[in-house]
Amino acid sequence: MAPRANWKGFLRLSLVTCPVALYPATSESERVSFNQLNRKTGHRIKYAKVDADTGEEVDNEDIVKGYKIDTDTFIEVTKEELENVALESTRTIEIDEFVDRSEIDPRYLIRPYYLTPDGKVGHDAFAVIRETIREMNKVAIGRVVLTNREHIIALEPLDKGLMGTLLRYPYEVRSADEYFDDIQDVKVTKDMLDLARHIVNQKAGHFEPDKFEDQYETALIDLINKKRAGKPVTAKARPRGENVVDLMDALRKSIGREGGAATEAPRKPSKKPRKVVAGQKEMLMPIAGKKPAKEAAAKKPASKPQRKSA
Repeated sequence: MAPRANWKGFLRLSLVTCPVALYPATSESERVSFNQLNRKTGHRIKYAKVDADTGEEVDNEDIVKGYKIDTDTFIEVTKEELENVALESTRTIEIDEFVDRSEIDPRYLIRPYYLTPDGKVGHDAFAVIRETIREMNKVAIGRVVLTNREHIIALEPLDKGLMGTLLRYPYEVRSADEYFDDIQDVKVTKDMLDLARHIVNQKAGHFEPDKFEDQYETALIDLINKKRAGKPVTAKARPRGENVVDLMDALRKSIGREGGAATEAPRKPSKKPRKVVAGQKEMLMPIAGKKPAKEAAAKKPASKPQRKSA
């Protein structure tokens, strides 16, 4: 079944225009999801839209949007009025400017979409816009209206198409000052940095999404499979966190745990690492590294539970 576009309209760069379609680039449909049930009957819970004062159920065609002014006062806004607010950009992604990718703060990124030509016409114009952005090594910034709200969208080439990433507005991004102001100024010694760099070098690799496993999703699938087969479900022991008593000692033990020798890490000659007791846990939280292919494959479930009940 062909994917369904979230939005169809036109992409315009000055006088160059082409029909395009916008598709979501990510999906959560494969995740395990649950329904709410009545514990006594096993039936699904149904939510009804009711009038807050009368308690009577309200039909969808009688429901409108309203902006709350005070406790009992609302300003009613119709669908047509909302559409008129962003009428100019409702069906067109107008490219306003081009910026360097490095200038876009990651906090402003929301979610990605795929942008393709819509239909048999417009492929030439689409290719011109795509290759111009690619040649200039820039990101195109435009506006698009989705679900009656105008969004900023950043466009960049991806293979034969374009990837469009919705961006947040400045008022949606919180200032970091209110969170970081209370962080203490700590002087980090060269010895600590050298030991930490050694750990980083041991774990250096390349970003390969396929090697990461959603362990919670795997555990959910295992739980459902056990319950479906009538097998007992036992709670697993949770790992206990430990306090860092000596940061230098913890760094050295971390190096030893990752396969290196504590004596190989750069440090002052006058200081000797504490003796590592066999079986003793490290002081720092372990960072998951790349697992061998065989081990990773062994952990993957043989089959997923059925997503829909028969």
